[in-house]
Amino acid sequence: MSLRVHNSLSRTLEDFQPLVPGQVRMYVCGITVYDLCHMGHLRMNMAFDVIYRWLRASGLRVTYVRNITDIDDKIIKRAVERGISIRQLTQEMSDAMHQDFAAVGLLRPDHEPRATDYVPQMLSLIERLEERGLAYRVDGGDVNYAVRKFDGYGKLSGKSIDDLRAGERVAVDDGKLDPLDFVLWKAAKADEPADAKWGAPFGEGRPGWHIECSAMSCALLGESFDIHGGGTDLQFPHHENEIAQSQGAGYDFARYWLHNGFLNVDGEKMSKSLGNFFTIRDVLQKFDGETLRFFMLRTHYRRPFNFSDAHLEDARTALTRLYTALEAVPPADVAIDWSEPSAAAFKTAMDEDFGTPGAIAVLFDLANEVNRDRSPQLAGLLKALAGVLGILQQEPLAYLQGGSSDEAAWIAERIAARAAAKAARDFGGADAIRAELSAKGITLKDGAAGTTWVKS
Repeated sequence: MSLRVHNSLSRTLEDFQPLVPGQVRMYVCGITVYDLCHMGHLRMNMAFDVIYRWLRASGLRVTYVRNITDIDDKIIKRAVERGISIRQLTQEMSDAMHQDFAAVGLLRPDHEPRATDYVPQMLSLIERLEERGLAYRVDGGDVNYAVRKFDGYGKLSGKSIDDLRAGERVAVDDGKLDPLDFVLWKAAKADEPADAKWGAPFGEGRPGWHIECSAMSCALLGESFDIHGGGTDLQFPHHENEIAQSQGAGYDFARYWLHNGFLNVDGEKMSKSLGNFFTIRDVLQKFDGETLRFFMLRTHYRRPFNFSDAHLEDARTALTRLYTALEAVPPADVAIDWSEPSAAAFKTAMDEDFGTPGAIAVLFDLANEVNRDRSPQLAGLLKALAGVLGILQQEPLAYLQGGSSDEAAWIAERIAARAAAKAARDFGGADAIRAELSAKGITLKDGAAGTTWVKS
């Protein structure tokens, strides 16, 4: 294969070679479903949606697993606050997540395991770690992982145990042997609801967060698989701990670790305390899903991503340019020939660690050719290549008009009034209506078939 990926484990670009030729198994840490998804969630899931799409476009058979964390302290707290069951809350939030992701064109994974369906596999993994001397029980019922007994802890974060421990404090009476030890099984609390606990050999309780992903990934993809992904914020401690417990249990686990860059808002980290926190639904009230998708694709998945309304407006203008080319020259239905120069340039960009900015630059070059040569074949290639990234698949006029049905009805009424004015030879009135629409960003196009419009 010609694909190279940046492996966080080696901190270098590596040639990508699947364990099984022609097949890829990929696990991505999913959402803890206690609230609506925010833009940081979209940033991560967009990155791996593109990776999934490009692996498939490269002719590989991909098994993509993205879990749902449906048991967690925040989930329990929110369900209790709302007076509903944990299952009700997590189903409601999972449904909302799917709606939001669909609105921006994210493909569904091949498997979407819920943590609560894999508790038996988690218990088996914890018992295996106990047998190997890597897990220990403490008074109160918790089971912890003994970090210092695993050689190589810190290899993903690039820090030694002593470096990681600097500044840590052992909580009073927490029973830990070391501050970095982490919980595999959390003992049930008396005030927790009944649906927040399971029976176990170590006592009633629930799994820790880290053990969930190890159990689900290995159950669905095997003890060795190709790609493990997530946000940079998951690299330590979550992914570091996954490696420790999975390899500590004797599994090879993941070979390539991929992490997307942080999302900032106007140059600052998104935070509720700063008042710059946005859910996906917040943003979709102002911008359509495809514009939001295109906006994110313009930044390489590993780079920090800066979110702002001004950047989104710029993305909408840029995407409009591409759709305008397709509206002017209806595209032919073409299959991508990867030896064609534009397609080859697109492939070269994507094969270098999923380089979407370079791939999008190819789309703009193609749009310029379409505008110059008026070639339906080139327009078809533009649409086909863009489709690999999940964009430019709407009818061009539908995107260019956009807006609400109420707005479209009002515009249609004004166009009809303008036509009536022209028929009555009231050209001043017709020009006034055109100016009225233009002031609202609506450009009219008169043709033999009548008058159409787009947002300018």
